[in-house]
Amino acid sequence: METVELACEKRAIRPKGLINRLRHAGRVPAVLYGNHGSATSIAVDGVELKARVSTAARQRIIRLKSEASELNQKHVILKEIQRTPVSREILHADFYEVDLTKPIRVEVALRFVGRAAGIIDGGILQPLVRQVEVECLPLELPEAIDVDVTALGIHDVIHISGLQFAGNVKPLYDSDYAVVTVLPPTVAEAPAAAAEAAPAEGAAAEAAPAVGEKSEKGAEASAAPAPAKKG
Repeated sequence: METVELACEKRAIRPKGLINRLRHAGRVPAVLYGNHGSATSIAVDGVELKARVSTAARQRIIRLKSEASELNQKHVILKEIQRTPVSREILHADFYEVDLTKPIRVEVALRFVGRAAGIIDGGILQPLVRQVEVECLPLELPEAIDVDVTALGIHDVIHISGLQFAGNVKPLYDSDYAVVTVLPPTVAEAPAAAAEAAPAEGAAAEAAPAVGEKSEKGAEASAAPAPAKKG
């Protein structure tokens, strides 16, 4: 697992307007949670943080750079970010300190690779989960778990027990749940049947006189004068 650096500094939590001033200065307010439940309010460089989040490996190990000795060289992982609803700018971040010598439990993204055989027959690849929880040492944390779907036919399923985990990475699960399948093609009503039914209905409509109208024979009969009565 690659280690990247992120500049940070301790920040005050008062006064209330300080957070807005931090954001205007290009900093993002954050909280660092320590190994023993402690929490430290920090601020990180917004440009650097955005670059870390935009990468595929969001769970990569980050080494903090700071003039504060209690923060400098700490290894952390990014656990959560908050964004603005419209612009999607980062408003806040949570970091968790990790000990490089102790296993951690995190969720890792699944990466589906290959073209499923069932797609050739009209099927649709349907991922059922996007992440799996694993346990491993921080530096062994994978960027993603590859799931090869090449052999999947329609109705076939890959379960978590069928995934390949490198090295000492151990998946954590209580039941052998499905992670991906191939759905059958959607069956639509044949358009030809509808097209054949339409002329028959139209022909019936022409054969039957509309309400309030008479057939041609009926019209001729009504137009002929009635025979005179003898008297």
